[in-house]
Amino acid sequence: MNTFEYIERFIEDGVGVIQLNRPRQLNALNRKMIREIVTALEQFDQNDEVVSILVTGKGRAFSAGADIDEMAGNDSVQMELLNQFADWDRISLIKKPIIGAVKGFVFGGGFELALSLDILIAANGTQFSFPEVQLGVMPGAGGTQRLTKIVGRAKALEWVWTGDRIPAEMALRYGIINQIVSEELLMEESMKFAKRLAKQPPLSLRLIKDSINKAVDYSLYEGMQYERKNFYLLFSSQDQKEGMQAFIEKRKAEFRGR
Repeated sequence: MNTFEYIERFIEDGVGVIQLNRPRQLNALNRKMIREIVTALEQFDQNDEVVSILVTGKGRAFSAGADIDEMAGNDSVQMELLNQFADWDRISLIKKPIIGAVKGFVFGGGFELALSLDILIAANGTQFSFPEVQLGVMPGAGGTQRLTKIVGRAKALEWVWTGDRIPAEMALRYGIINQIVSEELLMEESMKFAKRLAKQPPLSLRLIKDSINKAVDYSLYEGMQYERKNFYLLFSSQDQKEGMQAFIEKRKAEFRGR
């Protein structure tokens, strides 16, 4: 496994943990850092020891956004040639569950990274924002698209047009996050949830994520046909045989992801 400059990672009880590690810069995301995050996600996705993944940030913030110093001098042609968002696209290909434990500032690119994850648990006082409009630009790593699919057109326009901060309580109300906990308990509760998922049958987790992701873009009928194929596919797994036999025998199932 690679040695990284801007992140740390470890594995604990089936959970692969990625920690953004630029706390003095409030975990501002530069291009190399994003590449490291995506590479670590892909490595955990291929590691049989890992069933679920947790992403969090060291220090006071999850991430205060993109590293503006890195891109301020670029022109349109340079941005096109850099194709920096290609790395972001790889996040949507991760098949395992990804939980985000966020706190402090979740701004700009940090908000886009959070929206790329599957489940978000936020500490009290966390604030979310797309402030790009105040810099003369806009979100470019999926922010306008993902936020709109979650909260609807009108609210997305308001928040992205104004750059207003969204407190955790409002983010919960609009379905952006799943849970609010105290900052002191953020990692404990997030790891508890990630470890709970790590005990579930891995193939079921993967195909549930696959099916629900398709529901966002497919019609109801198309989504149901896709779901059905994944349901049938699981009947070729050893975990399905083990899970149903354990139910019949009234014992705890032992899932192996096969």
